[in-house]
Order: sequence, then C-alpha cells, then structure tokens
Amino acid sequence: MAQITLIEAVTQALAWEMQHDPSVVVLGEDVGVNGGVFRATQGLLDKFGAERVIDTPLDETTIGGITVGLAAQGMKPVAEAQFEGFIYGMLEQIICHAARFRNRTRGRMSVPAVWRAPWGGGIRAPEHHSEANEALFTNVPGLRVVLPSSPGRAYGLLLAAIRDPDPVIFFEPKRIYRQYKEEVPDDGEALPLDVCFVLRDGSDVTLVTWGAQVKETLEAADALAEQGISAEVIDVATLKPLDFDTIHESVRKTGRCVIVHEAPRTAGFGAEISARLAEHALYDLLAPVERVTGYDTHIPLFRLEMKYLPSVKRIVAAAQRTMEVSC
Repeated sequence: MAQITLIEAVTQALAWEMQHDPSVVVLGEDVGVNGGVFRATQGLLDKFGAERVIDTPLDETTIGGITVGLAAQGMKPVAEAQFEGFIYGMLEQIICHAARFRNRTRGRMSVPAVWRAPWGGGIRAPEHHSEANEALFTNVPGLRVVLPSSPGRAYGLLLAAIRDPDPVIFFEPKRIYRQYKEEVPDDGEALPLDVCFVLRDGSDVTLVTWGAQVKETLEAADALAEQGISAEVIDVATLKPLDFDTIHESVRKTGRCVIVHEAPRTAGFGAEISARLAEHALYDLLAPVERVTGYDTHIPLFRLEMKYLPSVKRIVAAAQRTMEVSC
C-alpha cells in the first residue's frame, strides 16, 4: 500500500465517494481543469466529467448559493473555497440558509453539503490566505465543523462529512498538506464524526489541540517526556459538536489541561473548552487551564509568521506551569 499525503488523502476520498455515489459533485474556482489551487481535485475532471466537477466563476457568493440549491434538491455538493479567508463571501448562504434548512422546514428538508477550505498559517502567505477562524462557524447552530490533522483522518472524516445529511464545514490544515505521508487504505471506510481522538496516553497533563498544531503538540509531549512529565494528547477533530466527554475524562485523570490552537486568543474555540472545564471539571483540576494560541492580531508576514503560531517551546512552557501548581 502506497503512502500518501494529507492533500492526496482528500483527493482519494473525493474520488471514492464520487465513484460510489452519483449524487456527489465537486464545485469551486479552478477545481476542474487546474485541479484546485492546492491540487486537491486533480484528475477528477478527467474521471468524472464537467457535469460533476464544475469550474465556477470567481464568485464565492455564487458558489455558496449553488451549493445550497444543489443540496436542497437531492445532490451532495462538495464546494471548495481556495482559502479559508475567501469563504466569507459564502457566509450568508451557509449561515442564513444551509444551517437553518432542517429547522426552517421542521425536518422536511436538509442540506447535505460540504464546504472545504485550506485553513491556517505557516505557508508564507498574506493574512487573508492564512486565516484560522474556525470559531466563527462553531457558534452557528446547524453546522458541523471538522478539522483533520493527518492523512488517515482527512480521508475518513471527509467521507463521513460527505455522507452526513447536514452541512459540514471541513477545514484542511494546509501547512501539513504535504508535510508527511502515511498508509491510508482506499476502502471507503469513514471515521466517526463528533468524537475526539486520543493520540497519546498520559497521566500528568492533558494537551488538547486540532489541525496543524497536532504536530507541535505531539513534539511537545515528547519533550515533556524527557523531563519526566507524562502528557496525554487529544486531537479534537470535530469541533462542533464537541466531544467534551473525552476531554473531561482525560482531565479527570491528569488534573491539568493545556489547550493549543493557532487562532487568535480572544473568543477562540479554546475558550469554549476552557469554559466547559470550569463548569464541569473545576474540582478535578489541580492547576488553572492554560491556553497556547495565536495573538489578537492578524497573522504577520512570513518573517514573523512562525513566532505568531504556537511553538513546541510555548506548549512545553505552559505544561510546565501547570506542573508547578500544587493543591
């Protein structure tokens, strides 16, 4: 079995689902002839034709509206925004229509659509090409928000997202699109949505993260292990709805929690997790919850970009601070 990258896993999942479900269509800017800005849809036009791999105008509002209309009439569209910062033109269609159809029609209609977007920083791109604003979508009732962190999870979660009867926002961490490879069986097996994945067992501190930051968080866990600190690492994967039970179970064991994300600190999704820990796990905590995040500013240009993103050093320091507190 050949090893593939995360971006290749996305392509593989799209091809599998289109091969086995004729109602699945792909649409977006340059997804056909060019295979997408990051080549996520490369080869699909030749395989499935222009009626199912649709090159749209450079108009995100139109893409959003067409996607909602296709889904409402029984298709399963997978729309691509070239970058997460370009998805804002689709927000009215996503928030005012896609997320509300099931409620608005009292369950008679739904919108089984997926909006894909390359997400996050770390590729030396300008600010609106490096957005990490997942919290904008986690606050919208009726949406699922999914953020894979590996080729295997990208494949399985994208299959599950396409098969979901309701709209899914599927953010792909582009910094790790081609960073490493792993074996991913092309067997059409979906992974479960709405669950966290425990990537590493530990007993002293819980590290909670998602997307590209999983890499730095696992590296931080290795560094902490060298200091005799046992860190449990949780990949949230589906931010909305949140599998809080898995996080709570881990914190009940470790008594400490560090939340890592590259979005700005204020009102980032880490604040939601921290609030739930305060509500439901306060007496389990041996130290205050730590957050290692981006800063409350637009992501800077490339010379400062990696200083903006959470680093192994910052994650280790936060975990060490939790260990210094005794109750």
